[in-house]
Order: sequence, then C-alpha cells, then structure tokens
Amino acid sequence: MDRLRSSRSSVPENTSASAKLSAAERRIALGLGLTNECNLSCSFCYRDPERVDRLSTNQVRAALEHLDIRSVNLGTGENGMHPEFRAILHLLREQPVKLTITSNGHSIALLDDADLLAFHDVEFSLDYPTEAEQDAQRGRGNWALIHEQAARCRRLGVPVTIIAVMMKMNYSRLAEVARIAKQFDAPLRVNVYQAVRSGDFTLTYEQYWEGFERLFAETEVIAISEPLVRAMAGMPPLARAGGCGIDTVRITPQGTVQPCVYWPGTGEPIEQLLELGPGIVNTAQFLSARTLPAACQQCEFREVCHGGCAGRRSLQQALEEPDYYCPLVRGERRRLKIKMADSRDLPKLGSACTTIVIARG
Repeated sequence: MDRLRSSRSSVPENTSASAKLSAAERRIALGLGLTNECNLSCSFCYRDPERVDRLSTNQVRAALEHLDIRSVNLGTGENGMHPEFRAILHLLREQPVKLTITSNGHSIALLDDADLLAFHDVEFSLDYPTEAEQDAQRGRGNWALIHEQAARCRRLGVPVTIIAVMMKMNYSRLAEVARIAKQFDAPLRVNVYQAVRSGDFTLTYEQYWEGFERLFAETEVIAISEPLVRAMAGMPPLARAGGCGIDTVRITPQGTVQPCVYWPGTGEPIEQLLELGPGIVNTAQFLSARTLPAACQQCEFREVCHGGCAGRRSLQQALEEPDYYCPLVRGERRRLKIKMADSRDLPKLGSACTTIVIARG
C-alpha cells in the first residue's frame, strides 16, 4: 500500500496507455475542494473531518492559469463555508468554463440569485426517498433545505441534478429517489460508495448488481461511465476517452492533486501542477489510474470497462486486479437491461465513475 500512497511511486508495468498523453489534446475537468469544512457530519462522507484545510484564492487562480479547463466542479466540503467563497466564485465566473457545484443545500442558500445563475448545473445530495430517512442520515432539516433550494434553482432556470451514493442501506430504493428528482426536472446521478474512511457502507457483490437492476427497471439512462455497469449494459466504449487518470484533475483542500476524488494517499503537491501544467496527467498516480490489470488483457469488455473502477481497486489495495464487482472473474455474466433517455449536457459525467438516469413517465 505504501507504494500506492507515495506520490513518487513507480508505475505498474501493465499500465494501459503507458504511452504518455499529449497535453495538447486534453481539456481538463477540474474538481476543486475549496474546503473540507461542512455543516453536517455524514458518516459515509469521504472528506477528512479531523482537520480544516482550505485552498487559497491564489492557488485556485494559479491552477486556472496552468490548465486548459473545460469544466470546474466545486465539491468535497460545503464550499460556501470557505471565507473567500464569493471572491473565488467571482474568479471562476470570469473563466470560459462550465461551472458546477455539489452541495447539501447549505452553500446554495448562501448565494444570491446573481451568483447562483453562474452555475451550469447545481447538484444536491439526496440519498433517501423520505424526509425522515434523509434527515436521520444527514441532519435535521436537510430534506426541506434541498427541496427549497432545488425549487429556487428551477425558478431561476438553473438546471438541477440530484446525486445519491449507492450504499448497502439504500441500494434497492434509488429509483424512488429518481422520482423525487423528477419533481425538479432533474436527473439522478448515482455514485457507488467508496470505502475511503470506512467499509461499513460498502455494497456486497450481489447488492451492487441488484441495485443497478432495480434502478434501471424504473428509470431511463442518460449516461453511464461506471465501467462495469457500462459494459454489462452492452454499451460501446465512451466516444471520448477520458475520466480518471486521463483528463480529470482533482485539487484537494490540502493543496494536493489527485486523478480521482477517492484516490488514496496524499497526492502530488500543487506546486507540481504549476510546474507541469497539463503534463500532470503523466505523473505516477495518474499513470497508475490508467492501469489495466493483467487478467483483463484479453477480456472482450476491455475497451469499455478497462478493469473497472481504478479508484476502487486502489482503495482495496488491488490496483492490478480486476474490479471486485466484476462478474466475469466469478464465472458469471450480468446482462443489464436499459432504456436510453434523451441526452443532457452534464459536465460531471466525464469526471467520475458514475451513472445518470431519469425517472420514467
């Protein structure tokens, strides 16, 4: 594990795309964690609750100057708790990028309408289909706040996305959450829980596949970049190869750079990003995120799945092994039946292993 956590670690020999990527051909989806502070204390969150870290306005400005960026998402903590939030937002509004934010509602409530209109999409975190369950997990009043602020966004014409974490407590009920999202003409974006701080919420193999089967039975698919799910749904390779380790850069509140928000270890110092610019995607951790396990070399789904989620494999100290949820290595095949919906412009699609659906009807 120490090898994986070292920012100077060697790169596995079977790194796919071991040939370095051309910086000139890549526009970056930049994830900014301005702070890890939050007004809530959700037990399944990946942020570090034991300390307070913040990016400075100058660090954000420097990153913008050294990368060719197509989109910026504000995530990790509640960005509105950063004392320079409005100054940084003003800086971001001046950039020719698609700006999104992921929030529990708190940061959105702090913004005036003019600032809210700067966002191409606003994501609200909703993991349960009832107020009692959501508030029990997230905090009292969270359900009402999300509904209030999502409705406000829609009145202003700002698109809304609901994002849920698929965990062992809610995996069978996410279609119900999709129906809540539909009230705001919003898709549901589903991320599989990653055991960054705890394994208590991790899906079993059967729960993972049952969760997606149930979800697709009552929704239509806008897009899938969760590798195994895309493969088992019979979808082709993504038209534009990208994602973790290729054209996604995450800058943490600690001022470090990672290929994935869930990637273990400290990451590269932001100073290296300022030195290398787009060449940051050719550093050790980014190359590791492009690793194709040897067991996947001859797989018929290799080009679609690429070994599954690299972040999950790395967290499980199994980067050079197939994804834990792969059915083929268990001698099984999963056939997911999906119905496609109209596409939407969702900048977060290319920056995470995720699944985006909308409730039917």
